[in-house]
Amino acid sequence: MSARRPCPLAPGPLEDFAVQFDPLFGSYAQRVNFRNYVSGLLLPRDRAKTLTALAGAEPVVQAQAAPVQRLQFFLSESTWDAEAINRRRLQLLAADPATAATDQGVLVIDDTGDRKQGNVTDHVARQYLGSVGKVDNGIVAVTSLWADERCYYPLHVAPYTPECLLPGGKRDPAFHTKPQIALQLIEQAEAAGISFKAIVADCAYGDNIAFEEALDEHHRPYVLAQRGRVGYWAPVQAAHSFEEATRRVRLSAWSPVVRRFRDGHTERWWATELTLLGYGPDRAARAICATTDRHKLPDLSTWYLTTNLPVEQASLEEVVRLYGLRNWVEQSYKQTKDELGWADFMVRSDRAIRRHWILVYCAFTFCWWHETNRVRVIDRSLQPALPPVPSTGRKKNQPRDRLPVLDADVTLGARLASPGALAHALLARVRQPAPALRVR
Repeated sequence: MSARRPCPLAPGPLEDFAVQFDPLFGSYAQRVNFRNYVSGLLLPRDRAKTLTALAGAEPVVQAQAAPVQRLQFFLSESTWDAEAINRRRLQLLAADPATAATDQGVLVIDDTGDRKQGNVTDHVARQYLGSVGKVDNGIVAVTSLWADERCYYPLHVAPYTPECLLPGGKRDPAFHTKPQIALQLIEQAEAAGISFKAIVADCAYGDNIAFEEALDEHHRPYVLAQRGRVGYWAPVQAAHSFEEATRRVRLSAWSPVVRRFRDGHTERWWATELTLLGYGPDRAARAICATTDRHKLPDLSTWYLTTNLPVEQASLEEVVRLYGLRNWVEQSYKQTKDELGWADFMVRSDRAIRRHWILVYCAFTFCWWHETNRVRVIDRSLQPALPPVPSTGRKKNQPRDRLPVLDADVTLGARLASPGALAHALLARVRQPAPALRVR
């Protein structure tokens, strides 16, 4: 077999990251376009990261230009396996102790929606979009994310297809509810070897009885949010909602819980066990309320949670810690959408949309990958100097081994506050010519 033709190098440290995906691409063009697409997502742009923006071309006028069409073909028609790329991405994260999933983290399940025009793009229809808080024309994706106090990163994603787009509606074999899709993502995370202490989800999934029963059936640990004011059938003398049960709790039954945040500050919350609707501290599933004010129970800072973790494995403070990690999924949406062009795709097919999302995940992962490698280099550079090594007959003018040179614009010791911010600092100088135009 002939040797592979080397492709143009990606800018800066992105090449060291991209080369680890090369065996998964069958052609020179695929390897080149992978680099161009990911670097385009990372570069700062003054407009949406559409295909023309990624190629550095003018919108509309240069939409048919060769660099744009190459990226279009790479996303829509080229023969490469997006799932294999995602598996490799997760392997890179698992191989690094700084980002490897541990059994103290959580598997966050969530969904997100974005506006999209027209009615010919796969999965696009009028449906509820969480990003705008109302029903509108758009696309919804169900996502999974791993998180702990050290780091967080997306795992898998699948689009939700509304019943109005299927011939048989909700009875169509291809129709799956969001909780059903979420269960598939959990299976994928387990197959990928992702460790976690609990599955965490908001009330959109916690309120779904079938979802909770499926987790119990497979003995999967969870911490799920519930709606406090939704009433359930119960005997007259029993509490009919989580809020009602909470207001019946004596003040002396509340326990103080200290929440510690990444910036160093702490908050005092209060938590208590609830007994209602088959939940209880001595039952298979527990109900817990956590709040900043046990008198007023403010809506924005009161959580009603259910979990199948026994008290021996998860105290009140531990349950609050686990659910508090769910906020990282909201942070990841902000970064992938505001910085990396999550919803800026200009393709219509299911395969192309899924590929775009995986490439966005690759750009997100690159930022963690580079950051952890950069910190290790810094740590080595701060170590005491080694004693002089006796001469070994090195030839004159032979260069000595040196530590890698870091970008002076990147603040030492800074952690990953935003993947876009780190990528901008690394790749800000690589703007012209556009990546696709550098192909030789």
